[in-house]
Amino acid sequence: MAIRLRGTELRYVLTSILLLYGPMKVSELAEELTRQGFTVDGRPTKTVSDALRWERRRGRVVRLGWGGYGPGAMPRSTEYRIDQRVLALRMAVRKSLLAEQLEGWEEGWRERV
Repeated sequence: MAIRLRGTELRYVLTSILLLYGPMKVSELAEELTRQGFTVDGRPTKTVSDALRWERRRGRVVRLGWGGYGPGAMPRSTEYRIDQRVLALRMAVRKSLLAEQLEGWEEGWRERV
C-alpha cells in the first residue's frame, strides 16, 4: 500500500530525492516517488511540478531547463529537518509493506492448516 503525499511532505520527499540522486526530470521524480512507495493525487507530473515550484522560490531546488530540476542551497538545520521527516515517511512505507506481507502470510498459513 502506497502512502499518499501532498503539501510539505511531498515537497520534502522531492527535495530529498534531488539531494540524494542529483538532477532529474519531473517524470523521473514521479517514477522515483512510486518506486519508493509513495503516491500523489492527480496527474503525478503536474503535482510534482507544482510542488517543485514552491521549493524553487525558497532556493532549495533549482530549475535546469525544461522539466529538469536539481538540488539548491539550504541551511544545514533545514536539511536536517527535511531528512528527519522523510526518514519517518520511509519508515511508514516499510511498516505498511510489512503489514501487507504479514497479512498475506497469515492468510496463506490459515489455508494450509
